[in-house]
Amino acid sequence: MCGIVGLFLKREDLRPRLGDMLTDMLITMTDRGPDSAGIAIYGDEDGGLKMTVQSDTPEVTFDGLEAALAAALGQKVTMKVIATHAVLAIPADAEAAARAFMTERGIRVMGVGSTMEIFKEIGLPKDVAARFGIRAMGGSHGIGHTRMATESAVTTLGAHPFSTGDDQCLVHNGSLSNHNQMRRVLTAKGFAPLTQNDTEVAACYISSRLAEGANLGQALEGTLDDLDGFFTFVVGTKNGFGVVRDPVACKPAVMAETEDYVAFGSEYRAFAKLPGIETARVWEPEPATVYFWER
Repeated sequence: MCGIVGLFLKREDLRPRLGDMLTDMLITMTDRGPDSAGIAIYGDEDGGLKMTVQSDTPEVTFDGLEAALAAALGQKVTMKVIATHAVLAIPADAEAAARAFMTERGIRVMGVGSTMEIFKEIGLPKDVAARFGIRAMGGSHGIGHTRMATESAVTTLGAHPFSTGDDQCLVHNGSLSNHNQMRRVLTAKGFAPLTQNDTEVAACYISSRLAEGANLGQALEGTLDDLDGFFTFVVGTKNGFGVVRDPVACKPAVMAETEDYVAFGSEYRAFAKLPGIETARVWEPEPATVYFWER
């Protein structure tokens, strides 16, 4: 089943409310998938990169991590610990070295970007959102997911969103039938999925297309030709977000747009607490049709 939400704010003065609105939307979708939940928030840019990492033993893993990474990079690093996650601010040219540092120490990287932070864990959306203080987070846009595991184990790494490129992440409702074949193709291109989740294959596919020079719309269109199965994808990037459904479009999806925002939900009730929803243009995304909004 699974539940997806997305919110793209058009008004700057709404940015402080992004986390609060996304949290309400995701909690409303809880009964579509209570196994795990996650949210990606696109916030302020500070000239460097934000690397979100996760540990099952944060009190041990994060102790001294800031100083150790700074010493390894030979550059300034700052760290903000949020429950089982930490957001590290690193220089823009230090991503590869920082990733190697984390791999060497067995620390999971949730995502990297100049604006994106990702928080995901096992548990109900209300508990996951409370654990990370999502309601207090501001930003320009974000996407979220509550999962009912069908094709892989209930784990933190199996939770959505999946990030396989800088400032890019994806959430998915549905199932892919050719993900093992695509896994081999993507691995050969240098975009190897790390989990058994078919959604990560889709995220890697989007990353590979963007790396080849496609824009977000073109990358989403490519999923219609190259990925088999039934799916609704919502993809977040630094500049916005996009939506595409498979040609059959058997998974529920609805969108709403006002002068203030564009919203996506697996069901209309996800929009219930959004301001001005009563005057929004509301529609069901067409099958095999790409929708995307960017700044």
